[in-house]
Amino acid sequence: MAVFIIRRLLWMMLVLLVVSAITFILLRSVPGGPFNTERGVPEPVQRSLEEKFNLSAPLPEQYLKYLTDITIPRITGEEFRRSLTNDYLINMPLPFLGEKTYLRWMNFGPSLRVRSRTVNQLFLENLPISFQLGIAALVVAVAIGVPSGVVAALNRNSWLDYLSMGIAITGVSVSIIVSAPLLQYLFGVQWKLLPASGWGTLQQAILPSFALGFTYSALLARLTRASLLQVMTEDYVRTARAKGLSERVVVIIHALKNALIPVVTVIGPLFALLVTGTFVAETIFAIPGMGRYFVTSVTNRDFTVVMGTILLYAGFLVLANMVVDILYAWLDPRIRLS
Repeated sequence: MAVFIIRRLLWMMLVLLVVSAITFILLRSVPGGPFNTERGVPEPVQRSLEEKFNLSAPLPEQYLKYLTDITIPRITGEEFRRSLTNDYLINMPLPFLGEKTYLRWMNFGPSLRVRSRTVNQLFLENLPISFQLGIAALVVAVAIGVPSGVVAALNRNSWLDYLSMGIAITGVSVSIIVSAPLLQYLFGVQWKLLPASGWGTLQQAILPSFALGFTYSALLARLTRASLLQVMTEDYVRTARAKGLSERVVVIIHALKNALIPVVTVIGPLFALLVTGTFVAETIFAIPGMGRYFVTSVTNRDFTVVMGTILLYAGFLVLANMVVDILYAWLDPRIRLS
């Protein structure tokens, strides 16, 4: 297991390196820049800004400096003074090397459009909000989707099956652009049961979590139903029944664990998607998460914010897939990690 985890971590570094290179090249290939505005910027001013943020250097030199600032940790005993070009995501004290010795790592640089803030500040302030919303939405999706799929599969072609799959199809078909304002109107405006927008309290988290989670719960319900129906026809399930085991034991112990393998496969990327920010939900419910900054940074050509957010999403995605692969061995003993 340890060898597998180390190998996957090495692959993760390679994947992040390739993702960073492709993103860097594509961003620089798009016409325009972070300092272009509708009114226009005088050429001397634009040249001065590009020199300040190292945008006038050759592309290989820009990429190498960006990669160095992110990947290479620094151990320093000097007093840390945060600035736009000197802001690290990880500042870990190392008391065994000295009283004021720190490990500083991951400098994503300054935001090129929000001049007074760095990318790390955006992460520290907005990513926890997106993470909380994503975890809540994922809990809602799993809590609704998996039981609905199991009930539908165990009552195939009955009214429970039709009801569960009807709700699932509705969830897949109705976009959050439609469902979220409808929930706001009913529960926030018409019935006044829950806040219609904002973030910070449990009541404010209910509507966006349900609106976001219900859409993906429909996908999990259909996938759980199809997978469980296939597993219930396997030989080992018939053998368990022939031994006289109760139906509950057959379903929970022998069938459900194997049926959840495709579901877990989907939950991994879904987790990375939800915790890094969903622009539509955050915009409709006025939630100050990462999704809003990511979309606006693309339109504003804010290179550092786009690079940082994409690398963050890629990191979450690779880690989630690694956890999924580890769970495979627990769900199905026939799977061996070598």
